[in-house]
Amino acid sequence: MRAIRNALDLSDEQREFVALARDFALREIRPRAREVDDADHASPLDLWDKAAKLGLTSFMLPARHGGGGVGDLVTQALVTEELCYGDIGIGNLLTSNGFFAGPVEALGTPAQQERWLTPLCSDDPPLTALAVTEPGVGSDAAGLRTRAVRDGSSYVLNGQKTWISNAPYARWIVVFATVDASLRSRGVTAFVVERDTPGLRIGRALPKMGQRAIVSAEVFLEDVRVPQENRLGEEGQGFYGLMRTFDASRILIAAACTGLSRAALDTALDYARQREQFGKPIIEHQAVAFRLADMAAKTDISHLLTMRAAALFDAGDPATEESSIAKLTASENAMWCTWAALQTHGGWGYSREFLLEKWMRDAKLEEIEEGTSDIQRLIISRSLAKSA
Repeated sequence: MRAIRNALDLSDEQREFVALARDFALREIRPRAREVDDADHASPLDLWDKAAKLGLTSFMLPARHGGGGVGDLVTQALVTEELCYGDIGIGNLLTSNGFFAGPVEALGTPAQQERWLTPLCSDDPPLTALAVTEPGVGSDAAGLRTRAVRDGSSYVLNGQKTWISNAPYARWIVVFATVDASLRSRGVTAFVVERDTPGLRIGRALPKMGQRAIVSAEVFLEDVRVPQENRLGEEGQGFYGLMRTFDASRILIAAACTGLSRAALDTALDYARQREQFGKPIIEHQAVAFRLADMAAKTDISHLLTMRAAALFDAGDPATEESSIAKLTASENAMWCTWAALQTHGGWGYSREFLLEKWMRDAKLEEIEEGTSDIQRLIISRSLAKSA
């Protein structure tokens, strides 16, 4: 395995978390990748249970709630990279409760955090979900149409969400709605909705091109009554919590993509050393050697940009531009690296005997989710314009 030599001075605790994730990725995740992909609409809950008992589903949650206490994004990114080296779909599933926890930590009261985060740190944690995307609203989170209308000590929610990861399994869902659509971002408010709340309905599992370890579905809210104590923060604070979550999650997506690129590179290297063409291993052919060199360079670039964004985030500095750069670069590099690995394998890469065609399908999602590549370029360009 080609491990990236990290320029950071890691503590013993950080190294232990990374080593634990690396071992689990190779021993438990990689051998199950094809089976889980073929299952299509079923998450590997047995792997979720094994990872939970090792603390790999809650390492990013606060120690005061029983989590691993890995609050710094640098370590979170390193662990995510290792899990996704095993398989990006399964790796993203195992870290998915971090997305639910983000707005709860950013906006929730101590009592709310105790209520919803502590169970996530147990040996038998529930799955959770974050509901933002709507059929007519993708990356424009300020334009949400799901309404939240105050009614006494409760709110009544009506709307539809789509492509909600973990929705069929989630015990709790953070739903972002607007109290006043005319206010745009200043109307966005976050609520934790319990799965058994009357009026909440989970639609069918959506057929997906890749990353099938995470089952996605539509969520319908029809006069869903949510008590005020389930509101996170004040009215209109949801957009802040969401953007803070996105700054972090885009960095973690970049880390996941780096793990995928490494997996593609290692697979291509192993094949190129063993496969012979014209009397010599194909790694000795210049075209193949140069392609592998480009894969290595792109993988390292993804890792370094991810670490830069994570370090800025941890320091409390603005990191929106850097997180977008990391996410844009790493996702497009993962797409290229999986293509390049498949190309190196020639006709065999097109076969489902190898994981390459799956990884290529998996990589495509990362150019789309949580802001497409075009949206990342827009964020970066706007940042550049402001600094001019």
